[in-house]
Amino acid sequence: MKMRIKILAIAVATMLATTAWAMGERKAFPGGPCHLYRLQLADKNGTPYSLSRPEEFLSMKSLERRRRQGLQLDSTDLPLSPRYLEALRERGLRVVSQSKWNNTVVVALPQPDDLGTLAEIPFVKGVTHLFSAPDTVEVSQRDELMEQNLEKVPVDSREQLTMLNLHRLHEAGYRGRGITIAVLDGGFMNADRIPLLSNVRIVAHRDYVYPPSPEFFGELDHGTEVLSTIAMNRPDTMVGTAPEAQFILIRTEDGRSESLAEEDWWAAAVEFADSIGADVLNSSLGYHHFDRSLGDHPYRELNGRTSICSRSASLLAGKGMILVASAGNEGLGTWKKINVPGDADDILTVGAVNAQRVNTGFSSVGPSADGRVKPDVMAMGYHSAVVSGKGTLTTANGTSFSSPITCGAVACLWQALPQLTAMQIINLVRSAGDRFEYPDNVFGYGIPDYWKALEWGRTRESGNAFRM
Repeated sequence: MKMRIKILAIAVATMLATTAWAMGERKAFPGGPCHLYRLQLADKNGTPYSLSRPEEFLSMKSLERRRRQGLQLDSTDLPLSPRYLEALRERGLRVVSQSKWNNTVVVALPQPDDLGTLAEIPFVKGVTHLFSAPDTVEVSQRDELMEQNLEKVPVDSREQLTMLNLHRLHEAGYRGRGITIAVLDGGFMNADRIPLLSNVRIVAHRDYVYPPSPEFFGELDHGTEVLSTIAMNRPDTMVGTAPEAQFILIRTEDGRSESLAEEDWWAAAVEFADSIGADVLNSSLGYHHFDRSLGDHPYRELNGRTSICSRSASLLAGKGMILVASAGNEGLGTWKKINVPGDADDILTVGAVNAQRVNTGFSSVGPSADGRVKPDVMAMGYHSAVVSGKGTLTTANGTSFSSPITCGAVACLWQALPQLTAMQIINLVRSAGDRFEYPDNVFGYGIPDYWKALEWGRTRESGNAFRM
């Protein structure tokens, strides 16, 4: 079985044991031959939208989130120029994705472009080749659910909470209620019908991969596993880190290939999450190497400003959201470093430790190319308790799981301290790390104590500042 989503799960043996994506026969690439290009637009001239009427392109929940944090809208928030989009369509180009924050569109062509025709369009100032579809792809099939005797499953999720002192927040009533979490991943197999997840509050889902899957809940189960570490709410079996939050599930990853286009799907997805009012986002995805090395990121580009998804990630806190991202599972390989968008500014990049609080060998290390401490913090990413796409309770390894465990903890902390801004919560989490006084590029600021973070956040309310 071919399984190759970057950070998605680290140990091959663990992945084969827990992944429920059944591969079947091969078929032609959906829609026929396809070549994708990113067009960098020159400006937003001709847009009918105005920053004085933001309710035309952002939800009231999104606007309230900004208002509460004293954040102003800017030109990146304006939708792309409809005039330009229509002009592209009139030229016979299929627009399959767009990013208003980056002022880019992705177009699909049946034949490859020599980068001359597209570059000649007057309002296009840059062209990047993202992807050329293979002739055939393997067909994914939704797996059947399995029955499981939970009394005989040797899985204990309590350490995922107690390591972070998060159980104390849960006991105090802070379990993520009122927080909307967007989960960006490669698939959420059976998340809509697994009995163990039946009480999870999924309020929306969206597929940004091109072409979209005909069955959203029939793709990879990695997102199901990720979701379970946050959302699971079965006190007699397993409790996630934010079991009372509500969730937006977004597919941005195509498990059949590894292409630069997935960064564009990611950028479009976070804008969607913003527009409908997400508060916290989890991304257990990361990039630096692509099929045929098309668009590979050398280490010098890990500066939070070069890749399109890192540029978008670096904007999130300024729009009132918190991104929690996997550091990567490259520690045992030749790359070793974090991946994008884990290099972004003003996010929480998460590495992995085991139950003994020792860093795992696979956890990617920093620093970012411009010298910032990375990862930011650590959480349990070895033998993490998860629910598989087959509906069974099991364990998995990877920063793919230390990230959502942290994401849920951040949601609980923000529920308890709703008056703080996204950036203040990020700094508070870093400051509560057990290595805050001596950060390094293996542990970052260390393993946060979220109860301590809560106490410091409350102290800040009385006029005293926390450590960052």
